[in-house]
This record gives sequence, C-alpha cells and structure tokens, in this order.
Amino acid sequence: MPTKSQLKQLADQHGTPLFIVDHDVIRRNYAEFKRHLPRVQAYYAVKANPDPAIVGTLYAAGASFDVASMPEFMIVYEYVWQLPEKERQDWIWDKIIYANPIKSNETLADLDPYKPLVTYDNYEEIRKIARHAPHAGLALRIRVPNTGAMVELSSKFGAHSGEAVALIEAAHDAGLVVEGLSFHVGSQTTNVENYVQALQLCAGVFAEAKSRGFTLKLLDIGGGFPAPYHDGVTPFRKLAARIRPEIDRLFPRPLEILAEPGRFLIATAATLVAEVIGKAHRDGKPCYYINDGVYHTFSGIVFDHCCYHLEAFRRGPRQISAVFGPTCDALDTISLAEELPELRLGDLVYSRNIGAYSHASATSFNGFPPAKVVHINQ
Repeated sequence: MPTKSQLKQLADQHGTPLFIVDHDVIRRNYAEFKRHLPRVQAYYAVKANPDPAIVGTLYAAGASFDVASMPEFMIVYEYVWQLPEKERQDWIWDKIIYANPIKSNETLADLDPYKPLVTYDNYEEIRKIARHAPHAGLALRIRVPNTGAMVELSSKFGAHSGEAVALIEAAHDAGLVVEGLSFHVGSQTTNVENYVQALQLCAGVFAEAKSRGFTLKLLDIGGGFPAPYHDGVTPFRKLAARIRPEIDRLFPRPLEILAEPGRFLIATAATLVAEVIGKAHRDGKPCYYINDGVYHTFSGIVFDHCCYHLEAFRRGPRQISAVFGPTCDALDTISLAEELPELRLGDLVYSRNIGAYSHASATSFNGFPPAKVVHINQ
C-alpha cells in the first residue's frame, strides 16, 4: 500500500485524478484467499476491475477467471494466448468460467468454439445453449439466501433448489452435460450463514441428482467475500474458518470447488488521488469540489451501494464537509458528511480501498475523462 508521500509523489508526476493500483496488494490478497481456503480455486471476477495488467498479475499468481461478457472473455483469452506455448494450459476449463446465467444467442455462438463452462438457471437458456453453444459444459446456478449482502443478487438470478434436478435432466435431454452447481450469496456478504445455508442446499441437490442418475463434478461457491472497507467487516479468515469445514463435510474430494472473488482481491489494491478544484460554504458547512466524482472513480457510490471515505494530505482540525464531483449533475455527490480539515484550492485528497467496481464503471460524462491509471509493484 503506497504511503501518503508516495501518493503525493505519484500525483505530482502524473497529475490528477490518479487511480493507483498496487500489485503487491493484489498478490497478498490472493495468497490470503488460498491460505484460508486452500481447496478452493479462485476465479477472479473480471467485472470488478478488467484491467489486463490485473489479469496478468492474478494469472501469474495462479488464479482462474470468472467472466460475464465476451469482451471480458477476450481480455483473459488474449492475455493467455500471448504467453509462450509451453506456458499455456488446457485453460478454457482451468482458467475461465462464463458465469453470466443469461447470454445472447450471438454470445453463445461466439463462445461455442472454445467449449466453455457456462452457467444457466432456466429452461429457455437450455434451449439457447443447445442450439448455439452445444459444445459448452454447464453449471446450474441455484438461488440462495442473500441476507445482509450489500448487493443482493438472488432476485435476478438462480433456480429454486426444488426444480434443480428437473433443470439438470432437461439439459441432459437436450444433449448437454451439467458439470455441477453454482450459487452467489450476494456482494460484500458478512453474514457467513448465507454460505452455510447455500452449501447445505447444494448438498441436497447433489444427493437428489445422484439418485436420479446424474453425477455432478464441481461446485462454484460464487463471490461475495467482503473487502475490509471498515473495522466492522468480518475478517475473511473468520468467514473462511466457518466455510472450510462445511465444504469438506458436505463435498468430499475429488469434487472440484470453485469461487469467484472479485471485490476481496482488488478493492484494497487501489487508491484514488484527486484535487480540490472548487470551494464554497452552504448549509452551514464547507463544500469542496474535486476533479473526480460518481460518474468516474466514485461510480461505486451509485452502482455498488458503496461509501468511499476521503482523506486529506493537509492537517488540521476536522469538520463535517460536503464533497462533490466536477460535473454539473447534482447526483455527482460523493459525501454530504465527510470529516475533513479546512482545505484550499489545489489541495489533494485521496481515497483508499477503491479498487473494485469503481474505475471499471467510470464514464466520460459531461466531457470529464476517467482518472489516469498507474500501476506500481508489477
């Protein structure tokens, strides 16, 4: 993690707004994941931050990849394919799962030559896959509790466990092979019981499927592993200590276990540095305008239900302040209650733990471009 002096030096060198990605932190996060869930193969959720440099660092560390669109698929494919031939693997199965349960016909046709592993959760998707991607392997996504998740997903995706085996049988009847099950407990989940209940639901489906003649080979436990945005977040080691014995009890080897960490791997690996470009006093408090906002690196405030705290390089007594982005839209509000010292025009501020679902969804709204990206410790 870069120090304040390093952040300032990088901002002086490259200008602001500046999105700084520390690859040492990425490697540490991946190592922590493997240390506490050694049996689980981590498939990085590329949507969290699709920068090819991040893909490269995680590939070198041993990660696989969860993609949810053809552009994400091609980021991983093109990175792997540029490696020397002796370093390539049978990587479509070892390195990628296409984990978007809903895919267009065109996407399926594009995927089919690669014989991918894809998720599904309904009968219409079976018919589409059978017609447009008959060489794909399937993982059935099950609807599971998302209680307490920052971003709830079960209302959009997942088949009820009661219809799971019928969906497996329907895929079989269509000439497809269901390799296993997948689920997602919701993003930034600190309620470990979501995982426990999901694992128990899937164990029941495995047993029913076996009784009906279908042998499943893998379980994808999805993402949702929380990033330490604040001190109150359940540490990953404690969450893993509860999940690990349940996996071993319910799903003995050689069954393959996958996961799709995104936020956990990348959130703490990036810091945003911005400049104060305007200042006013309204509603009894200072208001600061900076050159990055919710249409840019702080987009997670809107799309990810996330709060990012700002820190100042300048010292002094703190007071409740409002912070806005540079656009003309009133939605471009970063915080109405940030504790900051008295700032001047040209001062720099920074926000840590902003690596996930931030720069990935930045736009150029109102003519303001996204922050420049700088990679350190690659």
